[in-house]
Amino acid sequence: MPPGGLPLLSLTRRKEVAREGNVESRFGRFAVREPTEDASLTTLSQPARAPSAIQDHKLPFVIGASAIGTVIEWYDFYLYAVLAVFLAPVFFPGDPTSQTLSALATFGAGFAVRPFGAVVFGRIGDKTGRKVAFLLTVSIMGGATVLVGLLPGYATIGILAPILLVTLRMLQGLALGGEYGGAAIYVAEHAPDEKRGLYTSWIQTTATVGLFCALGVILVFRLGLGDAAFKDFGWRIPFLLSAVLVAGALYIRMRLQETPLYTRARAQGKTSQSPTSESLGNRRNWKLILLALFGMTAGQAVVWYTGQFYALSFMTTQLGVKFTDAYTVMLVAIVLATPFFVVFGALSDRIGRKPIILGGCLIAAISYLPIYMTMHTFANPQPAVDAAGKAIQVATNPNILGLTALVWIQIVFVTMVYGPIAAFLVEFFPARIRYTSLSVPYHLGNGEFGGWLPYIATAIVAASVPTGALAFLNPAHAPGGNIFAGLVYPIAIALMTVVIGGLYVRETNRVRIWDEVGGESESAAVAGVAAGDASAVAGQ
Repeated sequence: MPPGGLPLLSLTRRKEVAREGNVESRFGRFAVREPTEDASLTTLSQPARAPSAIQDHKLPFVIGASAIGTVIEWYDFYLYAVLAVFLAPVFFPGDPTSQTLSALATFGAGFAVRPFGAVVFGRIGDKTGRKVAFLLTVSIMGGATVLVGLLPGYATIGILAPILLVTLRMLQGLALGGEYGGAAIYVAEHAPDEKRGLYTSWIQTTATVGLFCALGVILVFRLGLGDAAFKDFGWRIPFLLSAVLVAGALYIRMRLQETPLYTRARAQGKTSQSPTSESLGNRRNWKLILLALFGMTAGQAVVWYTGQFYALSFMTTQLGVKFTDAYTVMLVAIVLATPFFVVFGALSDRIGRKPIILGGCLIAAISYLPIYMTMHTFANPQPAVDAAGKAIQVATNPNILGLTALVWIQIVFVTMVYGPIAAFLVEFFPARIRYTSLSVPYHLGNGEFGGWLPYIATAIVAASVPTGALAFLNPAHAPGGNIFAGLVYPIAIALMTVVIGGLYVRETNRVRIWDEVGGESESAAVAGVAAGDASAVAGQ
């Protein structure tokens, strides 16, 4: 048998292979199909089968079909985050403060279960297939989101309202725990080794685009319906829209086939029958998981959530910027910064994943304090009192262009740390347990280190009041605490990642994941046979 792994066949059989096709060309069109078997090569334990129907898809379709479902899942997940202030009085009893805290705790519940979703759907993805797992995740996420929009409030069904809301939020977290890994791996296992950063970076845009969609839809309905109607029923509409979006995503994803790399690994008997125990019960693999978590995803997560969630929260709560202005700042900054996901993903194919990811963490950590102090200057907040007599800050003639530029810079940091992360994680773990192993550090980092950032940062500010446990962070003795003290958390975590990642995490951009299943040349060999035979036939 020659090095390419193909048996020496007669010219006639080679032509048949070229026509029927058992291996996909990953540089043009992708096909996943049942193996075609020559009767002379079939054993008694492997009965011959007729070739199944062929479905070819170009790589842009593979990326688009994967990305659209992931955008919708992020849209669904972040709707709750943006609308928590409206959901709090509807679903939770008590005074406004306790209602808000309950709503935030429910928001956190979705993050808390994301690692469990990573394990559950990781096992399905490694054992049954990538496509099956992310068809399930988009269905569960969409169903839970629509049900939130239909759920009666506390005034109607009492304590069942918050119980059901928490349950649905946890289902969302479980689904998202399985979605990201599936989409990232699906694209990576179609892409050529030398362009993995470029192609997977398109999946990395989905979280930011999902947040953009959530902010945009909410802004349209808040302005269109007015505050009173939106608080009454309008907040339900963005949740209900998910039904249409998910139906479209499912239709597109149903047309996809299993990834060519996974299909080949399964045919070669290289997939795991116990991916959970092999991934989480193996000390060596746990070392890789922890290195990926503390040396990459933890820092990536705090930069992501600082640049997009904390920036929005800081403008509306600490600086008193109107929601319309704050949303406009975020939407414009996201649009202008999103192309850099692809820029840094492609660049990581050339210079490596580590320099870009760790460089983004370091630059962010160094620049956060001056950026947020300048945001304060641009917003020009002044003391005021709201209708309930509570002391607040109100932005006076804010410099919207300046605020947009500062948020844009933070989102560029996001693109640096997030654009190459999918390619890194795919390359860091072997194919047989890739889905499970990749998803765990990603969702521990983004679900725990990142997801709790707004809450932790707010708690640090509250504890920095003159009589608080962290009063040393408030040298000016501001009565309400040091509004910049919350930045201590993302700065510390980002610097931790720079140190651990720089010292102990290996570079991965030269890893050739296709070598696990015989290399890219195996695909090219049959394609080359087909091309050669076609030329021979043409010349006869």
